[in-house]
Amino acid sequence: MTSDLVAVAEQAALTGELVEAARCADEVLASDAPLPELVRAAHVLAGVHAHRGMLADAAELHAWVAAVAPTCASPAAAVALVGTGREVPTTAPDPARPAPPTLRTGADGLVGKAVRASVQPGGSASALSDLTRAASLLECRAAPVLHDDSPAALGALVALHRGEPDLARTLVDRALVADLGGAPYRRRHLLLRAWADMTGGDLIAARAGLDAANARPEPLHARDELLAVALEAGLVRRAGDTRGLLAVWSRAREAVLRHAMDLWSLLAVGELAVVAGRLGQLGWLAPHLQAGDELLAALGQPVLWAAPWHWCAFLAAVAADDPPSAQRHAAHLAEAAVDPAAQAGSLAAVLARAARTWLHVLAGDVQADEVSAVAASLSDAGLAYDGARLAKEAAVRTSDKKVLATMLGLARGLLAGPATTAEIVAPAADAPPVVVTPSPRPCVLSDREREVAELLLDGLTYREIGDRLFITAKTVEHHVRGMRQRLGSESRTDLFADLRASLAS
Repeated sequence: MTSDLVAVAEQAALTGELVEAARCADEVLASDAPLPELVRAAHVLAGVHAHRGMLADAAELHAWVAAVAPTCASPAAAVALVGTGREVPTTAPDPARPAPPTLRTGADGLVGKAVRASVQPGGSASALSDLTRAASLLECRAAPVLHDDSPAALGALVALHRGEPDLARTLVDRALVADLGGAPYRRRHLLLRAWADMTGGDLIAARAGLDAANARPEPLHARDELLAVALEAGLVRRAGDTRGLLAVWSRAREAVLRHAMDLWSLLAVGELAVVAGRLGQLGWLAPHLQAGDELLAALGQPVLWAAPWHWCAFLAAVAADDPPSAQRHAAHLAEAAVDPAAQAGSLAAVLARAARTWLHVLAGDVQADEVSAVAASLSDAGLAYDGARLAKEAAVRTSDKKVLATMLGLARGLLAGPATTAEIVAPAADAPPVVVTPSPRPCVLSDREREVAELLLDGLTYREIGDRLFITAKTVEHHVRGMRQRLGSESRTDLFADLRASLAS
């Protein structure tokens, strides 16, 4: 009986067994089952496709349902349709049998309304409100619901793209407490919670959240895999660990290949673009970046989604030392900032000003007051790390020692908080064990020298140490030379042994 097979597919989907759900749903769709059963199977398979990173296939199924059974089309299908740049068909309820206003139908209607609003001028605030209310409705429902995405996850993405990580954190915290959506969404909610922590500057909490998500027993599917590896890359990038980025990049490439580009993956792919720029791998990621550009163009460059995307592309171009691309994306940000939807103080306006100031800094025009103001605005928008990087760039390019000291102090201050990169990043797996031996030449190191010494012993280069501590590579070299002279170390091997002894004292 196909009805039994549909029920098996629905149950498998809700317990996270998406491969089994897809098999059963596809078998029903390939049969001559009654139309109601075909529609149920189509909804299951659409949800599975969304979780497995194939939102375009989910959109095809929703379009088919709207064509053959318009009254069965869900407003929540907008997640897949809008997410892949398609129009949402207008459907009218059956006047003979209007749908009862259940918790699910209410939530579906709010989700569809919110998704459409998110790509409209000035619609991000109402989208966030509707998604919050949709999640609240589903919290009251006894049984979980399989959607193409959960309203809490969508709401977190909207909040993060608005530069409001605290709101994103609140949304997914409620979802985690309520176990909103059940097994298919547990890892996703944890990952978005960790992403909000990372954006908010709490790297320790972000790392703990990522570890908790990775420890989940449910099968890992493409959408969560992409988000997890992008989060890992984001944490390692903020630690200034180039070797760590190289290790993450191989996994990131595989995750990107398994996930088709869609609106809801812009956050993850944007982070990976910055990493690719730093590693000289932007050419490999170019087709995916082009797909993101085309998707946003098809949607009319909605400010909510386009501004953060072009900001990541701008940072990637800066990291790759590609001035023309950086200028092009800065121009896109400037266009977004003058959009009527981008009010003064909005994230789009902040990013446009930051890109303009960054280009001036790269050209050697360092205005300390302007850099300080922009860095502070980036920090207020949940982009403290980017603000610190701008200050570091300004420090490197100024010839004024007073400005240099001010910029380096600003960079360190922006990252001061409950988490530091030294607490997050473990020594590289291939680093030699640190063996503490007595030294005949004890030396009391300053706090800064201890930081430099610890990172030097971990095998980092002067440049990597400078990136980690927000000082120049030349300053690192100066610290190492001073410690070597004071310790009387005759060779690099002696220096390492003496530093180990000094750190142990």
